[in-house]
Amino acid sequence: MSVMLFKLRRVEEDEAEEIRALLDAHDFAYYETDNGRWGLGYAAIWLHDNKRFEEGSALIAQYQQQRFEKAQAEYRALCAQGKQPTLWTMIQDKPIQMLLALFAMAVVLLFALSPFMFL
Repeated sequence: MSVMLFKLRRVEEDEAEEIRALLDAHDFAYYETDNGRWGLGYAAIWLHDNKRFEEGSALIAQYQQQRFEKAQAEYRALCAQGKQPTLWTMIQDKPIQMLLALFAMAVVLLFALSPFMFL
């Protein structure tokens, strides 16, 4: 019987590719499901054989721990160089996206507070 091994919702594509490669390297028989056209499905990686679920879970947990440690080391290296991410660096990297996000927040705030503004 099939069993879900890894959820793909909100997973970056490079991480999903690395997990697929990891499963292929260890000869796991798996298949994927996606969200579907309307986003109502369940994006995940499923094992055909539930007998290898424990092994697959341990393998993915080990991979995620290594990925976490690598990301943490990269962040520490950025901080040591004085390049840690701040709001200002995010605005400089993607100014149009940040302006649109601020505009959207202002519109939502305006609609939320408008009933109370004109009492």
